[in-house]
Amino acid sequence: MDPEDAERLAAEMHGKPVKGWDLLQIATGTGLAAYVVWAGILMPGFRKVPLKLQVPYFPASAKQVENVMLLLEGRTGKMVDLGSGDGRIVLEAYRQGFRPTVGYELNPWLLRLSGYHAWKAGCYGKVSYLREDLWKVDLSDCTNVTVFLAPSVLQLLERKLLTELPDEARVIAGRFPLPSWTPTSMAGDGLNRAWAYDLKAVRQPKQDNPEGRRA
Repeated sequence: MDPEDAERLAAEMHGKPVKGWDLLQIATGTGLAAYVVWAGILMPGFRKVPLKLQVPYFPASAKQVENVMLLLEGRTGKMVDLGSGDGRIVLEAYRQGFRPTVGYELNPWLLRLSGYHAWKAGCYGKVSYLREDLWKVDLSDCTNVTVFLAPSVLQLLERKLLTELPDEARVIAGRFPLPSWTPTSMAGDGLNRAWAYDLKAVRQPKQDNPEGRRA
């Protein structure tokens, strides 16, 4: 099963509880050793994270990464990937000129895999992969943020991003759109679609129509 097939399975499971047997089937089908470890052995790394905030790992496809970079075209500055998985988006952002580039990931095996990919690409030490809870990191200095997370956590993520990010920040969501924000632009279609959100535009309706005032 390739990443696109895994994405279709993820979409089918949207809104359904994911049980241990489901995780094993996904892991077997995709052949991803890192995912097997996450599902069966390394779950203790997530024990301090509430269950509803845990997000299973599915690798981004090459087309998804391409669409993310398309929506970041012409931008510069710091770029962070929340839940960076095997690190491919962070690595591509570095190749595209973003500095610094940082991935936040709790799974230690995926962090090691990310480091290997960076070393293989000649970028080891030039990109950062940090084992930190994405819900606890400070994003106030981030101007470019990418997220490939499950729909169940996106509404909570909106609140964090709205509270912490500066007006000039752009957020790129892959796989699933942010539920209550209006995208500035989109790239791709189907499971490869990505959505771009500019924080200044997201905040504008709230400023034009403050709470308690009728439109």
